[in-house]
Amino acid sequence: MLLFDKVLIANRGEIALRVIRACRELDLKTVAVYSEADRDALHVRFADEDVCIGAPPAKESYLDFKRIIAAAEVTNAGAIHPGYGFLAENADFAEVCESCGITFIGPTPDSIRRMGDKAVAKETMRKAGVPCIPGSEGIVKTFEEAAVVASEVGYPVILKAVAGGGGKGMRVCRDKAELERGFHLASTEAGNAFSNPDLYLEKVIVNPHHVEIQILCDTHGNRYHFGERDCSIQRRHQKLIEETPSPIMTPDLRRRMGAAAIQGAAEVDYRGVGTIEFLVDNDLNFYFMEMNTRIQVEHPITEEAYEVDLIKDQIRVAMGEKIEYDQAKIVPKWAAMECRINAEDVAKDFRPTPGTITAIHTPGGPGVRIDKAVYAGYTIPPYYDSMIAKMIVRARTREEVIKKMYHCLGEFIIEGIPTTIDFHREVLMHPDFIAGKFDTGFLERAFKKEPASEKKSVTLNRSGETASEEGSAEPEAVAVSETETVNKQAE
Repeated sequence: MLLFDKVLIANRGEIALRVIRACRELDLKTVAVYSEADRDALHVRFADEDVCIGAPPAKESYLDFKRIIAAAEVTNAGAIHPGYGFLAENADFAEVCESCGITFIGPTPDSIRRMGDKAVAKETMRKAGVPCIPGSEGIVKTFEEAAVVASEVGYPVILKAVAGGGGKGMRVCRDKAELERGFHLASTEAGNAFSNPDLYLEKVIVNPHHVEIQILCDTHGNRYHFGERDCSIQRRHQKLIEETPSPIMTPDLRRRMGAAAIQGAAEVDYRGVGTIEFLVDNDLNFYFMEMNTRIQVEHPITEEAYEVDLIKDQIRVAMGEKIEYDQAKIVPKWAAMECRINAEDVAKDFRPTPGTITAIHTPGGPGVRIDKAVYAGYTIPPYYDSMIAKMIVRARTREEVIKKMYHCLGEFIIEGIPTTIDFHREVLMHPDFIAGKFDTGFLERAFKKEPASEKKSVTLNRSGETASEEGSAEPEAVAVSETETVNKQAE
């Protein structure tokens, strides 16, 4: 384990700022890298040093191994923190860092590689005794192989890309004819998206909750979990609202899911932070879906609920420190929720809306946290993800959290571009959301697009008064029927 006193952050936006803050508290110097589009970004301003690494497209900057390694070498940075996205789960990049004598703040290349291949990950977890969704034992190379497995586990089934995520290379198939069509379509899409056309097959879990377990493992054999995050509120397999504790959770279920997550982490000799993702059915049976070998976008709600600093612990693990917690005392002290604020036009099917923010006002008060990297006068570039801020609140109960989040979003003003702030408030006031009666298909059902001539609904406007507006556009759904949703990957 190499010691270091300077960290290069191979990322941008709010996660880059989050890492800079953690490094400062650990008395570590920081280096920001940026594309030409991010010259005026806040992570560039607040880092101790900065290096321009290329043109705006990510493949010419944030995804370029050579440029990032060169920036680390020229600034004498002893470690690289990848954040999330970009190179965070790239085993080849982690390997290059090690070969150059630079500490990669994350798991080993072997762990990333094994968990990045969804078929290998599933087999690894099965070997560790972690409950897995019934399906193929590895890749199904042909439609004929897929048909045999489907007949064994029963329809409906879902095809997934082994190298995939975000819903690409996925098809739900209700019968053999759909499986034949879906196999070729999913394989082609996976090949185009991930340069790997391989697929595996799973039985559909109807109306599941998407629940992930946060883990932390050091290099001294200590492994901990920090409970769950419910990530079921999704649009096109992308998470929008996350919360902890999950409204379906019981102490026994948390204990069993946490133990399973630790078993899985031990099987791959995991180090650092990560999440084991599960689907939970209506009978509270849980099944392994995938592992994310990085810090998650939604990590702040765990930090707020459990009063920990996951980023600082992640860096301490990379420095070889022994992390000591008492698992029996790791319990949620608060309820917490996060809303991802995206620069998107809800009325135009959530189309990304890059542009200049002309004014911004953020809420405050006890239990209110905003992770963002935008400011008045900042121009959101069109090259990257549309998320521009994360609104996080905590309170003693879920009911209080919902109320606090609703009113804080009402005070969160961003002018100059459309955002999803009002849509979040609409979701928070839906009676089924308030009651905790939702699953991964909730948004598709609750905010279903109506014919243009019938688009009328009553919603709450920013001041909380009743207002008549056009209905929100419906996200594309992968569904078995109008009321059945399926096991999906999301980030």
